[in-house]
Amino acid sequence: MTVLIAGCGDLGTEVGLRLAARGERVVGWRRSPGRLPAAIEGVAADLTQDLPPIPADTDVVVIATAAGDRTEAAYRSAYVDATRNILSALRRDGVTPRRILFVSSTAVYGDFDGAFVTEESPAESTAPTARLVREAEQVLLEGSAHGTVLRLSGIYGPGRTRLIDQVRSGRAVLPPEPQWTNRIHRDDAAAAIVHLVTAVASPAPIYLGSDEQPVDLGEVLGFLAAELGLPDPPRGEAPSGRGGARRVDSSLLRATGFTFRYPTYREGYRAVLAGQGARHP
Repeated sequence: MTVLIAGCGDLGTEVGLRLAARGERVVGWRRSPGRLPAAIEGVAADLTQDLPPIPADTDVVVIATAAGDRTEAAYRSAYVDATRNILSALRRDGVTPRRILFVSSTAVYGDFDGAFVTEESPAESTAPTARLVREAEQVLLEGSAHGTVLRLSGIYGPGRTRLIDQVRSGRAVLPPEPQWTNRIHRDDAAAAIVHLVTAVASPAPIYLGSDEQPVDLGEVLGFLAAELGLPDPPRGEAPSGRGGARRVDSSLLRATGFTFRYPTYREGYRAVLAGQGARHP
């Protein structure tokens, strides 16, 4: 089949490589297609402008955009406008994919005071950027009968070492009270996307992508310090979680037969510390 990846950054490129390894034709849209590996047919595209022709046999579209910064304007352009533009281009070219998957974020939920969230929980974050991501989800689900949304928690992995860097530099601080965090390794995020577009015949409209263990930030920082042979970071006031306190339940994704390679932060961060994998430019 032909797969179009609209937004071939680190995650989109990893998805494309995995699909190409299965023997699929993968077309990747990004502003700098020359940076894509040879297995992906790179095409220059600005997702908010006039888009290139879409291959007539496109079976799957993956929308994996990212905002250039955290302003409302950047989020509206990267998520809402880009998604609407891609749907318009599909109609323009008379292409009806079997599946359109939009990569979203669990930030759409906001603060749940540490409670678990599922696909059925109200996605009513008051943060302007999160509301724009939610609006982009609605653009897809209302504009296509073949849309699926995958809400990912915080992605870490090769080249995504913020917490490790904080511990190494001595800037990490253990929060005085439990601060729930949720994460997914980049490779598991890519594997989940491939799974949903190739192995699930009738997917639900929304899935949550997060590993199997929501965890207190202090526990993660202490673990990383131990792995690095460093003392525990000091305890004190630390910035609160950017997206609000919640625990993400990815049971629905796992019920489709998906298995995490890195089911908890321990396996995932050990792989990162061992230098496994590379971030795609």
